[in-house]
Amino acid sequence: MATAGQWLEGARPRTLPMSIAPVIIGSAAAYELGSFRPLLAVLAALVAILFQVGVNYANDYSDGVRGTDDVRVGPLRLTGSGLATPQAVKAAAFGSFGLAMVAGLALIILSQTWPLLLVGVGCVIAAWGYTGGNNPYGYRGLGEVYVFLFFGIVATMGTTYTQALQVSWQSFIGAVGTGLIATALLMANNVRDIPTDREVGKMTLAVRLGDEVARISYVMMLAVAILLPLLLVYDYPWILLVLLLVPACLTPSWLMLKGKKRESLIPVLKQTGLINLGFAVAFGLGLVLSEIM
Repeated sequence: MATAGQWLEGARPRTLPMSIAPVIIGSAAAYELGSFRPLLAVLAALVAILFQVGVNYANDYSDGVRGTDDVRVGPLRLTGSGLATPQAVKAAAFGSFGLAMVAGLALIILSQTWPLLLVGVGCVIAAWGYTGGNNPYGYRGLGEVYVFLFFGIVATMGTTYTQALQVSWQSFIGAVGTGLIATALLMANNVRDIPTDREVGKMTLAVRLGDEVARISYVMMLAVAILLPLLLVYDYPWILLVLLLVPACLTPSWLMLKGKKRESLIPVLKQTGLINLGFAVAFGLGLVLSEIM
């Protein structure tokens, strides 16, 4: 029987900044449009966090029953380690999805953004289909596309839309940035797992690109994410705050390029998650401070 602490570890809390960052950026963009609504921002954050936890448990279940996690370096997996039954982990995944849908329904009712019902259903289908089902797209090198779209574009611009009933260029730039950093986190995770994934036929993008190119792609994604907001500098000079993240990107980038042992890449996951959170705060402050000063 897994302990409460092990269930918490299985939820992979280090990935949660990926879900919070888009809400910060999307809310800042809504503020810039004159429509920031704190309650809706909290509900959006709750939806995002619950979806993230659901995805983590779903991946734990699906990879575990396929044997992908039988030999693993990295965070605890409940199914693969045998600490919890596959049925219990699957129930935790769908329980999280269910709670996310309830919070999402409340968000949609309060914001009157009924078309987002379809987006919510699409999120659940995409979350389960990542490693679940008969033909999971995460095993075909498309996981990064899912992360970029749903943890970048959809989460960020969806947050802005529920508060302002419109989206903006600023919201889009922030969405691309946070989406790239979230994708970089997944790339780091998959680079670490290249040997075991290749053995079990899990053809992630990292496996398809190869070790060296996949590592370089991580650095490139961080670089583009940090530099892209500079397109807004003319109208939003405080957006230069995102450049403060450059030093924070150096250590994980160095580890990705030079860390040959799989264990050496484990800290990169936490570091990348914190970079994403820092990016969201810096980008959001850049928009807000440029608006009020």
